[in-house]
Amino acid sequence: MPKKESAVLVEESQADERPRETTVEFLASLAGVLVTGLFIITFVLQAFEIPSSSMEDTLLIGDHVFVNREQFASPTKWTGPLLPYRNIRRSDIVVFLSPEEQGLFVVKRIIGVPGDRIHLRDGVVYRNGEKLVEPYARHKMGDYSPYRDNFPAVEPDYSVRNEEWKQELPSHIQDGDIVVPAASYFAMGDNRDVSYDSRYWGFIPQKNVIGRPMFIYWSFITPANQYEMRGIGDRIGFVAHIIIHFFDETRWSRTFRLVQ
Repeated sequence: MPKKESAVLVEESQADERPRETTVEFLASLAGVLVTGLFIITFVLQAFEIPSSSMEDTLLIGDHVFVNREQFASPTKWTGPLLPYRNIRRSDIVVFLSPEEQGLFVVKRIIGVPGDRIHLRDGVVYRNGEKLVEPYARHKMGDYSPYRDNFPAVEPDYSVRNEEWKQELPSHIQDGDIVVPAASYFAMGDNRDVSYDSRYWGFIPQKNVIGRPMFIYWSFITPANQYEMRGIGDRIGFVAHIIIHFFDETRWSRTFRLVQ
């Protein structure tokens, strides 16, 4: 019996001698996690809310997405080894600064890259002479618009409010196709009948591209743009609405859905 007790005492003594994390070490570990998270949020990811129906059904009004800001940025000696960089490809969804309205963030799908020749016939997109198969494209209105559906064969109508684009458009047309110039992209919304896109304001300059939406981290039925936010009262009202309706207006099935 004494031997057994001695063995137990030795085991307990060894357990007591195991290194334990001190308060300073714990705080240092926590600080490391916070700094890493802050770096990612500040330099890599940016949060955006979808304000319009132009990308339905891929992105809905009220979807909140995280955008990878570094994937399409030029690699540097600091980010190159850590963050994968690649060129923008056809069918990529991108967030960019509107070339028409300063300070406005827009999300669309890339249809054409530099050198591509594009035209629409009865709402169907043809690129470099080939008809595109686009399972993501939607035509919800079902009406017919000559300029919208047969771009660029039909001259701009009243729906094209951008006078500068009206003047510039003919210089990019060759044999019935619009040709995407260097360092530019042609983009359209997935909800083709209502999307205000490159057909109406022109090409996206490469320098305007912010990044690629990665996934939906939250989707709420009531978007912020339904509130005019003219003052602090409107902001408090919107926050109160979120608190009250968080569970019944959150689209739980869209949480963490990849954007593609």
